Amino acid sequence: MRRRLLLAASASLPWLGACRTVREPLLPPSSSYLEPHRPQFHFTPAAGWMGNPTGLVFHKGLYHLFYQYHPNSKDWGPMHWGHATSRDLVHWEPQPIALQPEEKVVAFSGSVVVDAANTAGFGAGALVALYTRHDVEAQRDGRRDHESQHLAYSEDGGRSWIPFDDGPVIANPGSAKDFRDPKLFWHEPKRRWVAVVAVGDHVEFWGSPDLKRWTWLSDFGRRAGGHGGAWECPDFFPLPVENGAADELRWVLLCSVGYGAPNGGSGTQYFVGDFDGDHFTLDPAFEPEVPFGRAVWLDQGRDHYAGVTWPNGPDGQRILIAWMNNWDYASQVPASSWRGAMTLPVTLALRRQEWVWRLVTRPVAALESLRAQTVNLTPMALRGAPFDLSQATGIDPRAMELELAIDPGTVGRCGVELSNAHGERYRVGFDATQQLYFSDRTQAGDYQFSKSFAVAVHTASRPVPRGPVRMRLHFDASSAELFADDGTLQMTDQFFPTEDFTIAKLFGEGPGARLLSGRAHRLARIWP
Repeated sequence: MRRRLLLAASASLPWLGACRTVREPLLPPSSSYLEPHRPQFHFTPAAGWMGNPTGLVFHKGLYHLFYQYHPNSKDWGPMHWGHATSRDLVHWEPQPIALQPEEKVVAFSGSVVVDAANTAGFGAGALVALYTRHDVEAQRDGRRDHESQHLAYSEDGGRSWIPFDDGPVIANPGSAKDFRDPKLFWHEPKRRWVAVVAVGDHVEFWGSPDLKRWTWLSDFGRRAGGHGGAWECPDFFPLPVENGAADELRWVLLCSVGYGAPNGGSGTQYFVGDFDGDHFTLDPAFEPEVPFGRAVWLDQGRDHYAGVTWPNGPDGQRILIAWMNNWDYASQVPASSWRGAMTLPVTLALRRQEWVWRLVTRPVAALESLRAQTVNLTPMALRGAPFDLSQATGIDPRAMELELAIDPGTVGRCGVELSNAHGERYRVGFDATQQLYFSDRTQAGDYQFSKSFAVAVHTASRPVPRGPVRMRLHFDASSAELFADDGTLQMTDQFFPTEDFTIAKLFGEGPGARLLSGRAHRLARIWP
């Protein structure tokens, strides 16, 4: 029987029963997108709570961004799948809600594929979603099988979805209460679909010829990587080696954890290895980096979680986007009608760097289309009075991109400072004394909303310990994203000043700090 996924009220589930069937946000949508702290070139919903990205797919010229969503409130609640589409990964058009809760059951994360060969029988080219249904009452009753994997499909390019009503296609065996977030892909050598499912403290691999009948293949992670919380939102894909032979590639596993990231709270770790269609094994050069309890992290800031990728873009690039938040304080950050933002989309590359494997992240090229004004910066010594970028260029730091090459000298810090008339400031840059990149939001606002938001300066060791420091920075109304040394290091942080930062300055503390070259770009807003 074909029926749309609808929302049903339940008197025994107060927060679920309070919801209604919706196709648009119930909170008043913003007509200007100019509320305090509203990002101007990052995706946010008009209203409601937005969580992690899910179900990313490219289909017929459109990038589909699905995301965990509660349209009725700016607080976390019964999860829907929100939906937006884009032709360039920069400008987004909201779409009707894709998946909605059913009675006693909410829609957690999953993935979407294009079933070009009609393996599932839903039609050639149908979009098929494999997602987690979370049974709230079963969880309250203490059952360990309250999460299982289900199918839905779309015959109209993702505008509406039809559930596959034959129950779970991957049932929870009850071995772990966390059994969720399946990531799908087609494995051509084995001629079957593979799903990677997060199961408590590890992931499991499952195989299927038709997306309906699944067989357990293997597991990974019980004795490797970070285990500060349950593993969530896995992704798994092959990547060419950027500086390797023409046909050299490795498989990359992404997996997020709620606690234990390098600067506190939640983050996304990754693993590099090989996959034979059944088992994932770590590359020998990568294995020593991820013993049990230690991880390699995708982002060194505090606001980059559950990063997942579009698997089938038009140019073959692997493109990632993440939730710009942290579970330490996600429900407390200031918000008006909405809460939650996505990071910038980035391309992923894999590089062997002095016998170490590293993921390299670079903002997608389409973001350069937002550059409405560009000012070349003159080389200068940085020690002394900070150089006022805002005054010299006329560019507002609430929507600014900087490309900087700096000789940091041997001592002291150098970088960029944002500030306002209240004396609040945010600093990001490089510490030559300690050879660390840093992001300092400890003085960037009144953070009484959370004791864990600004407890320390965030730091990360430089992956390329020589030559000029090269930084590409994107400043939005309430965030900073640093891509350093050609994307070998990334740091993402939010900030919430009591009044917008309107002043941007270059600074240097050491006698040898010098700007070698730079460009400042005024970025256009993406909203109508």
